[in-house]
Amino acid sequence: PVPASASSAGEPQSLAVVGEDVFGLADALRDMGAQFEQAANPATLTARDSVMPTVVLIPVAGERGADTADATRSLTHRVLEQIQERLSDERFAESRFIFVTRGAVEGHDLAAAAARGLVRSAQSENPGCFGLVDLDPAGPVTLPLIALGVDEPQVIVRGGGVLVGRLVRRAPADQDVSPVWGGDGRVLITGGTGGLGAVVARHLVTEHGVRRLLLVSRRGLGAEGVEELVGELSELGAEAVVEACDVSDRSALSALLAQHSVSAVIHAAGVLDDGVVGSLTPERLDAVLRPKVDAAWNLHELTRDAGLSAFVVFSSVAAMFGSAGQGNYAAGNAFLDALMERRRAEGLPGVSLAWGPWEQSGGMTGTLAEADAERMARAGVPGLSVALGVALFDAALAAGDAVVAPVRLDLAVLRALGDVPVLLRSLVRVRSRRAVAAAGGVAAGLVERLSALTVVERQEVLLDLVRGQVALVLGHADANAVNPERAFRELGFDSLTAVELRNRLNTVTGL
Repeated sequence: PVPASASSAGEPQSLAVVGEDVFGLADALRDMGAQFEQAANPATLTARDSVMPTVVLIPVAGERGADTADATRSLTHRVLEQIQERLSDERFAESRFIFVTRGAVEGHDLAAAAARGLVRSAQSENPGCFGLVDLDPAGPVTLPLIALGVDEPQVIVRGGGVLVGRLVRRAPADQDVSPVWGGDGRVLITGGTGGLGAVVARHLVTEHGVRRLLLVSRRGLGAEGVEELVGELSELGAEAVVEACDVSDRSALSALLAQHSVSAVIHAAGVLDDGVVGSLTPERLDAVLRPKVDAAWNLHELTRDAGLSAFVVFSSVAAMFGSAGQGNYAAGNAFLDALMERRRAEGLPGVSLAWGPWEQSGGMTGTLAEADAERMARAGVPGLSVALGVALFDAALAAGDAVVAPVRLDLAVLRALGDVPVLLRSLVRVRSRRAVAAAGGVAAGLVERLSALTVVERQEVLLDLVRGQVALVLGHADANAVNPERAFRELGFDSLTAVELRNRLNTVTGL
């Protein structure tokens, strides 16, 4: 809960509501006596004294009556366009775009939940530019101004109060609520012919006694290594049937389920197409959303009455953390998390495993390239080994929650970073931003240091500072490894590492 005194930013100086006001935000603001402007889109906002509103509220809701997957694509396309407009239009340099949803957290609006995942990545790439507010789905719309001014990237309004999210340790369950994997049908695993799907298939056979599997992928028996996998599972006493099926194709999945009786579902399929949010297109969004959103929704609807003992989806902490460079992937996985919340509310089995990164192992899909793995480890999130991953799989399913994050966190590394992501601040004790500001902050110390130097000395200090940050981003031991005469691209920068460097320089300079 956020007390009324917790806002470090205070109430916004000026407000605007942009787009179709589906939640009645204007009425809620009028009831509070707030002054605001309304506009059809950001481009039509009127600058007052040449200054745009400090906070721009954008209602975000999936189209009612539309197909859920279609509504998700349409909404994420629109939100992507609004994010990119904020970043490309210099008039909004001092404006914060806050995307307002209603009940997305609990799965009432799955399309909006996906849009929230996209915004989280935009937040990571562009600190301070975007916010998220989820309104209470019960009762009349209330929008306390504290929700717009509190120094948090995302808040929810429930029962008139304002809440913020924190990741907490999940203690071992007092009572094991793990699913019963047996039954008359097969355990269906999408993405089951390789990668993490194959890892889980082996684990279910060796540790849980599963004897009938249905391994599904787009290539089926044409997938690399599938014959060896089926042979291995056979030697372990299990019968694995392999089928080629695009699970995002509803008619193809329906035909598949008509041929096979299924007792449990594990949806492990997915694809990546990483890129910073400014480089994403609707096509790049759709390519990643389809195996997450369409496939999971098809599985949900077509097995609703099948009496499943388990329905497990493989999500990612990218959706929770808002991983930079993975806005499309975060959107798809945020949809999975919300869908599992909805299933549980409807009395259906459902668990979303928001996995941390896995180590490279045998060409597994879903694992990290070496450079990405090193970057994640430097950020305090090292990869999971196969042994640890399957142990966390069992622990997460026994926990009894709809959404669980099986992830390794190096708390010492996170603590040393100083600017710990807000989601992790219940696990890592850090000085509050207020305390840092009261002590003068890193940036103030830099200014004081530079003030006592000559022009030449200042240039040397700043060059050392930049080289030091470059070394951290690229994983070098120290700044001496960075040749100041080389271009950034020659040093090994790409769009994602460029964003990381920019954000680090913003922090240490206060600019």
